[in-house]
Amino acid sequence: MATGSLKNILATAVTRGVTEARARIFGHILNPTGQRSPHKLLRKKLIGEKVSEWYPHDIMKDDPLIMARREQERLSKLEMLKRRGKGPPKKGQGKQAAKRKKN
Repeated sequence: MATGSLKNILATAVTRGVTEARARIFGHILNPTGQRSPHKLLRKKLIGEKVSEWYPHDIMKDDPLIMARREQERLSKLEMLKRRGKGPPKKGQGKQAAKRKKN
């Protein structure tokens, strides 16, 4: 009987060694007890204020010259669309108003 238990002890030791080596090679976390661990949560990308603080502030949004140029481009595009008849409809002339007038 002593040899049987020795074989079992040896088999479990070999199995444990193989799983530890596999975890080391492939970069997995070894969790033999099966307890919950925060590793899965820590692997995910961080979101929120910590991440937004990491990236530098966008100066494009604060520069009044760039914002004025963008606004000018937007207005000129809108004017061009209006000349072609593709601009937004006047108030009360849209799809919903046309549907109401039909009925």
